[in-house]
Amino acid sequence: MTESMPTEVRRERMLGMLQEQEFARVAELAEAFGVSSVTARADLDALEEQGKVRRVRGGAVAATPALGTEPSFELSLGEMAVEKALIARAAARLIGSGESVLMGAGTTTAYVARELVARADLAEVTVFTNGLRTALELEPALPRFNVVVTGGSLRRQQHSLVDPLGTKILENIRANTVIFGCGGIHPEAGMTNLNLPDAEMKQRMVRAATRRIVVADSSKLGVIEMAPICALTDVDLLITGESADPAIVADLRDRGLKIEIAS
Repeated sequence: MTESMPTEVRRERMLGMLQEQEFARVAELAEAFGVSSVTARADLDALEEQGKVRRVRGGAVAATPALGTEPSFELSLGEMAVEKALIARAAARLIGSGESVLMGAGTTTAYVARELVARADLAEVTVFTNGLRTALELEPALPRFNVVVTGGSLRRQQHSLVDPLGTKILENIRANTVIFGCGGIHPEAGMTNLNLPDAEMKQRMVRAATRRIVVADSSKLGVIEMAPICALTDVDLLITGESADPAIVADLRDRGLKIEIAS
């Protein structure tokens, strides 16, 4: 394909590609359609103005994923970004040098990884994660940190490693702390996830850690997703944001869940 393709035809095909795979990078689109990165960005800007796509860091996502489908990592990364950063900073303060930490895949845990790296006082921290993006966020801290990726089968949507073969390493360790996110936190249903494979990995991580910390922005409170992770009683601390519904926070606290509001 070349730049001689009519602009509107190219943009419609770009939109089709985004709807099919939900996220694409600018460089990927430029190569696929034989255009420059500048042209690809202009096409995405035009599609965004029409409300058909949403620009995210490095590329774009389809603007309206189907109801009930799991949003891509890239789309989730931009949602509630300020709140997630504050939550991550609060969580990172709880980790000390010499500790072992399990970290689930997800955008909020990726923010936590970034905050851990920023803590120059931390050393000899061993982190086990099934999140490829989480591992990459931790890479600048090498060799202060030891980073172990669990292995397993790759899920594109969250860049996570799951079963088969995803939980073998978790059966042979006992970590000081697990930090994980979730799709829903409900007074009765507890912690839940939108997809089963990642939920099963988080279940194993909860069982493999002494202290369990959930990091979740306020939009997750009161929500019940399909796949259960654990009960409220299995969590030592929930860190969430200032815009959390006070009534739901009060209900969760009444049921014994310790909650920190990051600000």
